[in-house]
Amino acid sequence: MLQRFYEGGPLFMSLILICLLLSILFIVLGFINLKKNKDASKKYLRLTIDSSLLGLVLGFLGSVIGLIMAFDSVEAMGSPSPEVFAGGLKISLLTATFGLFSFVVSRFGILILRWFIKEE
Repeated sequence: MLQRFYEGGPLFMSLILICLLLSILFIVLGFINLKKNKDASKKYLRLTIDSSLLGLVLGFLGSVIGLIMAFDSVEAMGSPSPEVFAGGLKISLLTATFGLFSFVVSRFGILILRWFIKEE
């Protein structure tokens, strides 16, 4: 798993990981403040939404940059083998996959937190 993290590019993968961890932190803080301060829970809910969207967008930005780099190397090589081309495409999609994963995890937390906010 750690190898995939480094294959996707440590910069974008680290930024997406930070967004995922922030989303989880905001969800936990939203649940902690649910009984004490409903407005604070709503604030943490909005922050979770923003950080999850940022992780998703960073994933796709990293993917597009990876695709551009892959096509640059294809252009420089002339006629690469299909294995080299497929490897470049795989690496460029790792950031998008991690961004989507962080988005889905965050959205589940958002859904549950919204449910508890509306109950009260």
